[in-house]
Amino acid sequence: MSGMKSGKAWAALLLLVALTALVGCGSSSESSDSGGEMKLTGDAWPGIDQASTREADGEISRQNASELEQAWTLPSQAQSSYGAYSASPVISNGVIYMQDLESAVQAISLDSGEVQWTWQSESATQGPNGVVVADGKVFGATASEAFALDQETGKELWSVPVAESPLAIDMAPGYEDGLVYVSTVPTNVNSEYPPGGVGTLWALDANSGKKVWHFDTVPKDLWGDKKANSGGGLWYPPSFDGKGSMYFGTGNPAPYPGTPQEPWGASRPGANLYTNSLVKLNAKTGKLEWYYQQTPHDVYDWDFQNSPILAQAGGREVAIGSGKNGIVTAVDTKTGKPVWSTPVGKHNGHDDDGLLAMRGQSSKIKGGEVLPGNLGGVIAPPAANATTVFAPIVNGGVEVTKQQELGQAGALEGGMAAVDIKTGKILWEQEFSDAAFGSPVVVNDIVFFTTFDGTVHGLDVKTGGEVWTATLPAGSNSAVTASGNTLIVPAGIPSVEGQQPELVAFKLK
Repeated sequence: MSGMKSGKAWAALLLLVALTALVGCGSSSESSDSGGEMKLTGDAWPGIDQASTREADGEISRQNASELEQAWTLPSQAQSSYGAYSASPVISNGVIYMQDLESAVQAISLDSGEVQWTWQSESATQGPNGVVVADGKVFGATASEAFALDQETGKELWSVPVAESPLAIDMAPGYEDGLVYVSTVPTNVNSEYPPGGVGTLWALDANSGKKVWHFDTVPKDLWGDKKANSGGGLWYPPSFDGKGSMYFGTGNPAPYPGTPQEPWGASRPGANLYTNSLVKLNAKTGKLEWYYQQTPHDVYDWDFQNSPILAQAGGREVAIGSGKNGIVTAVDTKTGKPVWSTPVGKHNGHDDDGLLAMRGQSSKIKGGEVLPGNLGGVIAPPAANATTVFAPIVNGGVEVTKQQELGQAGALEGGMAAVDIKTGKILWEQEFSDAAFGSPVVVNDIVFFTTFDGTVHGLDVKTGGEVWTATLPAGSNSAVTASGNTLIVPAGIPSVEGQQPELVAFKLK
C-alpha cells in the first residue's frame, strides 16, 4: 500500500503537493500543564472502537445537520510528502488526540480547540499514522520508533526502536490487554520499496515498550530473492474481538508489476503469502489462526490493507476486509472462509491478472488501462453501522509500461458505496469529481467523509443523498471523526496557493 493509504503509490499526489525537505528522525518531549484538576482517562481508538466500525455516538442527524457550522480551527505547520495530516483524530472525555505527519502529537480541547499539550517530533512519515489512547497513555509511532506518552501531560514514558532501514512505520498502533501492536512496512518516506524489507508486526509491553513477540507477515527469504523482493506489513491498526483474537489486513509484495528482466513478479513466484491478506492471530501469543488472501501474486500494488470491520452478518460473526483492489470481502471469523465478496467503484477486467501471472499466463493479461489503479479502490478503512458498510472509493487507472512500471492513466475521481453487511449487495453508490482518500464516520443516519478537493460530505445512510456539505481551508486525505455535537475534520493538503493546513471543528448551533 502506501500513504493514506496508498503510500508509495501516492506518487500521483506529488503532482499536487511539492515534496518537502524532510528533517531527520528524532523526537523530544515538550509538554505544558493541562490546566486543571480533571483526570483525563478513557480509551480512544483510531477505528472509533476495537471492532473498527468507525460508528460514533453523537447528536448529529439528518434533522439537525443543517445547523452544523464551523466552530474553531487549529493551524498546523507540519510538512511531509503528503501534507500535514494523514491520521484519524481520536477523542476521549472531551479531548482530541491528533498526530501530524512530522509525528508530533497534540492534546486539544474538543470544545474550544485549545492545545493542552504538545509532544514534539521531527520524524516525517508518509502516513497514515495516528495514536491510540488506552490505560492512561497515548501510544504512537514515528518513522522508526514506537512510543508512549502520559495521557494527561504528554510526558514521554518510553520510546523504543522498531524499524531499521529499509523498513519504516506507517500506522496508528493497536492496543489490547496490556499490549501495543506496531508493524513495519518495507518502504520509506519517499514511497520507495527497497529490496530486502520484511514487514513485521510487533507486540510491545504497554508499560515498558519491551518486545513480547513478533509475526513476520512475509517469509524472511522473500520467496527466494531477497536482493529484489520485499513486501507485507500493516498500514492500519488491527481489530480485536474481545475473545483473545486480532484481525488485520496486509500490504502488497514488490517489485510490482515486476522488472524488465523478470516481468509480472517473476522474481517472487507463487501466491506471495501473507501479502494482500486478512489475517487472524492470537493477540497474546501471535500464533496464526487463519488467513484469507484476497489477491494472490499481486502485480498492481493492491494492498488489502484496511482494518477489518468485525460485525454480525445473518447470525454469523464476520471480519470485513477491503483494500486498493476495490473489493470488500466478508470472512467468517471462525473459519477464515469468505461469506461474500463485492467489487465497488470502477473495474475493467483486470481483477485476476495476478493469478494469470502466477500461473505463467501473463500473455493473457490485456494491455491498456487498469482499473482500479495503484492509487485506487478502497484506499482508507470504511465505516459501518449494524446493517451497512460505507466504503470510500478512489476511481483512477494506471497503465503498465514496457519497463514494468505503473504510469498514471487519467484523473483520480472518488465515490462512496453502501454495501449490505448480510449479503454483500450494493445498496447505493455515489460518484464525486475528487478522490475519497480518507475514512468516513457514521453518526446516526449520516455518513461523513472528505474528498481531496477539501469538501466535507454528509450523505443519508439509506439513500446516499447529500444531506450537508462544507468547504475546508485545504484539501484532505484524512479520516473524519465525531463526538457529541461536534464533527472533527483534518484538512492537511494545501493543494492551492494560499491554503493553510488546519484541524477544523464543526458544531451544531
